[in-house]
Amino acid sequence: MDDTTLTTHGLTAKTGGRILLLACGALAREILDLIKINRWDHMDLHCLPAILHVYPDRIPDAVDQAITKHRAAYDDIFVVYADCGTGGLLQQVCDAHDVKMVAGPHCYSFFEGNTAFAAQDEVTAFYLTDFLVRQFDAFVIKPLGLDRHPDLRDMYFGNYTKLVYQSQTKDEGLIALAQTHAARLGLAFEHRHTGYGDLATALSDQA
Repeated sequence: MDDTTLTTHGLTAKTGGRILLLACGALAREILDLIKINRWDHMDLHCLPAILHVYPDRIPDAVDQAITKHRAAYDDIFVVYADCGTGGLLQQVCDAHDVKMVAGPHCYSFFEGNTAFAAQDEVTAFYLTDFLVRQFDAFVIKPLGLDRHPDLRDMYFGNYTKLVYQSQTKDEGLIALAQTHAARLGLAFEHRHTGYGDLATALSDQA
């Protein structure tokens, strides 16, 4: 997902009660589904590039700049990132701008449900969402250089025991594709249908 604003009404001027959802591009499909299902017509979605998932140190500055750019046009902004590997720096950016963000360490946690995820304590699990199953080569294989050096697989994944696919939609094709990815990494496979998890709750709280 490119750095772009997806709006339900195409509004650019500040109007009463409008909320900007400032989100990771990897969550665009799910957020747009929730907006449509719940008829949250007062919410607009602005996505930062999904590739920031691979470079979490860049997320705080990108969010800071986006909040500054769009603040005047909206009554409120909600940041649809969890900590996502920023080591608390994203929370500091949000606090400085007095905006809220999704609770949790990362999207795998809030899709599962933060309480349930913490109870699992799966330190040897590698997680994929619908987006990452579809974009596996772009977001896993190529950034790690495994397309050029497949022999490095065990160095990266030798301490993992399983791949957990947290599905947001019920799609047999994606499940089969996720199984293929698990085999490619030499990991056992587990599928959990999480749906939208705490993401739905977090957005509903803003509505």
